[in-house]
Formats: sequence, structure tokens, C-alpha cells
Amino acid sequence: MVNKISRRGFLGSVAAFALTGQAAFAGPPAVSLRPMLRGGDLYKRAVPAADEIISAQKLSGKVAFAVADTASGAWLECENETLGTPPASVTKAITALYALDVLGPSHRFETQIAATGGIVAGEVQGDVLLIGGGDPTLDTDALAQMAAALKAAGVHGVKGRLKVFEGALPVLHQIDPGQPDQVGYNPAVTGIALNFNRVHFEWKRVSGKYQVTMDGRSKKYRPDVTFAAMRIEDRTMPVYTYADQNGRDQWTVARGALGGSGARWLPVRKPALYAGEVFATMAGAHGIALGKPEVISALPQHEVVVRHQSDELRPILQDMLKYSTNLTAEMVGLAASQRRVGQVADLRGSAAQMNRWATAALGMQAPALVDHSGLGDDSALTAIDMARALLAVKDQDFRAILKEFGFRDSNGRPVKDQDIAVDAKTGTLNFVSSLAGYITAKDGREMVFAIFAADAKARAGISRAERESPPGAKTWNRKAKRVQQGLIERWDALYGRKEA
Repeated sequence: MVNKISRRGFLGSVAAFALTGQAAFAGPPAVSLRPMLRGGDLYKRAVPAADEIISAQKLSGKVAFAVADTASGAWLECENETLGTPPASVTKAITALYALDVLGPSHRFETQIAATGGIVAGEVQGDVLLIGGGDPTLDTDALAQMAAALKAAGVHGVKGRLKVFEGALPVLHQIDPGQPDQVGYNPAVTGIALNFNRVHFEWKRVSGKYQVTMDGRSKKYRPDVTFAAMRIEDRTMPVYTYADQNGRDQWTVARGALGGSGARWLPVRKPALYAGEVFATMAGAHGIALGKPEVISALPQHEVVVRHQSDELRPILQDMLKYSTNLTAEMVGLAASQRRVGQVADLRGSAAQMNRWATAALGMQAPALVDHSGLGDDSALTAIDMARALLAVKDQDFRAILKEFGFRDSNGRPVKDQDIAVDAKTGTLNFVSSLAGYITAKDGREMVFAIFAADAKARAGISRAERESPPGAKTWNRKAKRVQQGLIERWDALYGRKEA
């Protein structure tokens, strides 16, 4: 059974750390630490050195790491530990800690259906409002349930229109403008999201012609949408283009790239229209005609008719860490910042608040994050800061919501009966690979660690069009993961035997 992190317990542990842990790990080692072997440690001399592990994989760029004993906070081995490196999705571990502290593990996000002008004999005299409450997990199934609940509340008609409010959070066109248009992990961010702000594009070739659909599918439903449209064009490159055209997401795709049939998720740039259109479809199935949605920037006087609450925050964050969902990270990070300091303008402003919090609450010394997901190129963390953060919450069961990191053999197959337990957050960008978490060695000794690898030169040479799958990136990232596993195995061999 997983214990929850209470906000009071979290803050209490941080206070205790500040009082008792400073001497152990408040600052980095004066010099990079390397193991000092004694006469009785001769068997450890066969363990490959860190630089041998890295050079064996021919991994270009730089590797930074820090590993510490969890119980004492003593640093065991560090290299390039104060080098600022893009942390990629390891950022989400900091975001999770931030949200747990500021919002609390039992926090729920609420999406509402409301009416203006009152309801007379089942008819809304004004408009129906769909009010986003920052829920990153809202899906089509949930909107279908809300439409059914509106019908069950006695509503059967509307004199006005359907209006959608997305202003509970800043309205942002995308997470990182440097990403290719078509990548589903870089959608718009607003106070309302549907299906992680992705729309499903599917194509089939029938009698030499392509049939194209765009829908907002979930487990139970597949409603077609018109806020986003796809046009097939006779070209080879680019594969996709995007334009904000006539108030909708207008996509084109190269005919030569389609083949016979296929599907993919595309990012949504107009989340309010997407959610509104899908809700109108679901309400129409219950005989409630709502028409095309309109986006509003301010809420009028209204009466809430239906409320839909998300799961508690803790399991939402556990899924975020498992599946590395960028949108969830950005929405919960923004929500935490607004709870902490009030309105924030954008992701950089919110991340700056998280950096300040991390310095005060986790003892980090130089966090420089520009978003909450790690997608942005300008973010930087040091390995020692990341390990320091994990030490600060070592007694708060944060490890329980991290994902198990599985080893692979020399042929790339998963290792069965792995005897070193690793729970960590991974991070992957092109020519960037990061891993940070907790290790339980074979003998039961627990360690915290962070490993950041990056080839800045190779990454800088990638054009925007190539960033979905640049040449050499997959091979580099596979090598980086082998280095990560090699370092963990090294630490188990060197430090897994406790001193008598």
C-alpha cells in the first residue's frame, strides 16, 4: 500500500533537513569524488571506472553524475556534478514535488457546466458555459458523463449558445516553439484540456483515394471534429504543415508520406474549441442542441449545474512520471505557481517561481528551469542539485510514485530477476539523456543518484524540421542508457557492501 505525502509532513521533513542535514550535503564536494580503495578492497579494483564505462560506449558529449548514501547524505562519487545540463523530463520530478507541496496530494481539479440567465422549465434562458478548471486528465468520456448529468439535471434546451472559458491558467499556443509543428507532446496549454490536447488523425486508402478523419477519441467514444482539418497535398516535403486558418487548426500532409493507411496524434492549438465541440456533440446525443462553441475571456454571472472532479493529485502525478506527459506537468506546475503567488504570465514565469521554491524547500543551489516538463532547451540543472532534492524528500515516500528502471542485457533484452532495485525518472531529448532516483543495492544499502548526459554540439546542429527524429539521435540515446546502467552497476559493486 502506498502512503500519501502530507503537506505538513513534507514541510516538516524539509525543515528537519535544513536543521540537521546541511553539514552532510548542503554544498557540493570541494573536488569531484572518486572512490579511495583500501587493501581489503582489492576485489573492487576489477570494477570499471566511470570514464571506462563512458568510453566503452563511445558516447560523445559530457556526462555528469552524483551519487550519495541515502541514510547519511554523504557523497560517494561525483563527476561534472556542478555542470548545468538540460534535465529533459527529469524536470517532472521537481514539478511533482512542487505540486505535492503547494497543492497537496489530495487536490482535485474541477471542470464545470454552468448556466446564465436561470433555467425555466428545463430551458436555459441564457448560455451554457463549459468552465475549465485546469484538469490535465479530462477526456471525451468525462465530457460524455457531464452531458448525461446535464440532461439528468432536467436541462433539455438552451436559448443562448455554448461558451467555453479557458482562462483558469495562462493561454499558451504551445510548450516549446522550437519543436516541429506536428509533435503531439507539444500542444497548447490553457485552463482546459481534452485528451491531453491531442486530436486523432487517421487515413485510409480506398480505391486509390485517401479517406481522412479527425476525431477526439477516448476509450468509449470517437466524435468527429471540425475545429481541426487535414488537407492532403501533392509534395514530398515537408511532411506536415500547420496554420491558424479561419479560426481553426488547418493541417496539410504530404501525399508521398502517407503510404496505405495509418494514424497519429497531432497537437491541439485551440483546446477550448476542441473541448467545446466535443461537449456539444455529446450533449446533442441527449437532445440538447448547443451549436458551435464560442471562447470567452471572462466569466459572467452563472449557476453551476454539473461538476466533474479529477482523481486526486498524487495518482495524477504518478501517471505523469510514468508516461512523461508534458501537458500534465505544465498544467499542474502552473496551477501550483498560481496557488503560491497568484497569476503568472507564462511558463518561464511559473518555472521561475518553482526554482525559488526548490531553492528554499529542497536545498537546491542553482535550479534554472524554464518550464515544468523539461521540453525547453534553455533549462539546466546540475547533477548534485538533483540528487540533493531527492535526499531532501528521502523520508516522504516520493520513491513510491517513481517508475521502476529496468536493466537490459547486452542484446537489449530486459533483464529478468533484476537484483538491484532502481526507481527513477528518465528524461530523453535528442542527444540528451537523464536519469535520477533511488537505488537499493543487492545488500539493501540505499543511494540517491542523478546522471545527466548531453552532447550540446550535436543537439545544436539539429534543424527544427529534423527534431522529431534526427539522424544519430536514437543510437546516441541507446548508448547513454547503457552508460546509466553501467554506472548504477558500478555503484552497487563499489558501495553495496556497508562498512562494518
